[in-house]
Amino acid sequence: MPVPSPNPRKIAMSSRLSPLVWTLAAAGCAALGGNAPSADRPAAADLPARPDDLTFEPLSFEPPKAADYRHVLPCGVPVYLAPSHEFPLAAVNFSFQGGAYLEPQDKVGLAGMTGAMMRRGGTTSKSADELDEEFDFLAANCSSFSGSTQSGASLNCLTSNFEEALALFLDMVRHPGFQEDKLEIYRDQRLERMKQRNDDAGSILNREWDFLVYGEEHFEGRVSTQASLESITVDDLKAFHRRVFQPGNLIISATGDFEVEEMLVRLEKALEGWPAGEKMPPPPAPTQELTPGVFRVEKDIPQGKVYIGQRSVTRDHPDAIALTLMNDILGGGGFTSRITSRVRSDEGLAYSAGSGYSMPVYYPGTFVASFQSKNRTVALAIKVILEEIARIREQRVTPEELETAKNALIETFPRTFESKGNTLGVFVSDEWTARPADYWQTYRERVRAVTPEDVLRVAKEHLDPAKLAIFVVGKWEEIGPGDLDGRARMAEFGGGIATELPLRDPLTMEPMVP
Repeated sequence: MPVPSPNPRKIAMSSRLSPLVWTLAAAGCAALGGNAPSADRPAAADLPARPDDLTFEPLSFEPPKAADYRHVLPCGVPVYLAPSHEFPLAAVNFSFQGGAYLEPQDKVGLAGMTGAMMRRGGTTSKSADELDEEFDFLAANCSSFSGSTQSGASLNCLTSNFEEALALFLDMVRHPGFQEDKLEIYRDQRLERMKQRNDDAGSILNREWDFLVYGEEHFEGRVSTQASLESITVDDLKAFHRRVFQPGNLIISATGDFEVEEMLVRLEKALEGWPAGEKMPPPPAPTQELTPGVFRVEKDIPQGKVYIGQRSVTRDHPDAIALTLMNDILGGGGFTSRITSRVRSDEGLAYSAGSGYSMPVYYPGTFVASFQSKNRTVALAIKVILEEIARIREQRVTPEELETAKNALIETFPRTFESKGNTLGVFVSDEWTARPADYWQTYRERVRAVTPEDVLRVAKEHLDPAKLAIFVVGKWEEIGPGDLDGRARMAEFGGGIATELPLRDPLTMEPMVP
């Protein structure tokens, strides 16, 4: 049996080969195979002397268009399909608008419980154990969820038993049983996790920051309590399910080993007799304004955890791309960003430091710079970050910095569509949120068009030191005085006033009495 000949073109793709390995590999191609050179396998003499001398055609990538994948069932449900015949598998995703923002104020946790119990609680015709056994027998992976703004269910199975698995999946989605004993197990698990809320300073920081930004009544800020979880009944789950999980509020996507027309027929048949309700309204915007100043929660830990931030803009704001690039240069670009370089590399004050700029669809998000540092250097790290915020508002970024940030967005852009599942997920999200149809086709041009003057302008307009809130979790008696060299003290910020927020009881969210 002849020994297969390695392809020298594939070997040449690795720039990590040493010159010796490169030479041996090229020579070995001819020695092992003994075949004449061809278009796919050039002669060793045609190869460059070193990997560094290789040249490649410029990569060209055009993003796919949603319209090429979109269909509409006769019942009116949009469907995105992307067949793929490499493996005998099929995946179906049901996406529903709605989530925690639809919960009553006194039943926080209802959405998450409904999404979880649809999979865990059986169906009206099968017990939870029977449902598990049948999915396992079919080697089918099935899940369901309900998050802050979206809910969904997914099925992944073999093509050979797709019909049977899809029927079981539809029974779960359409007729959940919400088995009482499984519900109690889930509730007990949630309560046990709830007891650990104050164990980690990071969870305290996130929770209290959301309270400051969105308010305790807005769904982004409110959290479940023992009382809210215990008040949720099976009837509550059924009512939430009927409202959200229905065809009038549904977009379907599917990838895998199938033909488009056959899948459309299957899906239309699967939805027969399922009453369509109303599409859910968009999430409400918060009414609370973030109050500038210094806020703190006392916790005896060796390193303080810190957020510095303010409200941002929405996803479709005209300055969104310029703000993304600005943040990348300021603190979102990892080791190349200014905050990371100064706080971590230059000053050695924190292992991890940076910033993020969230831009939700329906209401403004937040700009947040964050880090954790030993207590005595928290104030110094804050001072350094505020200096960098001031600098990016006062001076144009360098062409090199901007080019690096642009390349990070442009060169990673194809990864948005790196799989058919990812691609359809983008299209479903875009339809729910009414993103412009040409958004992805023009994205890179809009990134390239940003100038240093644009970055300076958006930094001045959207980063306001007077609106910044500083939130600290840590041991204040060590944090307050600042570093031992006297370079910074907490009294320098917020007019020297730090508002102490009480630690809350993890089960009730009521302030704990010292």
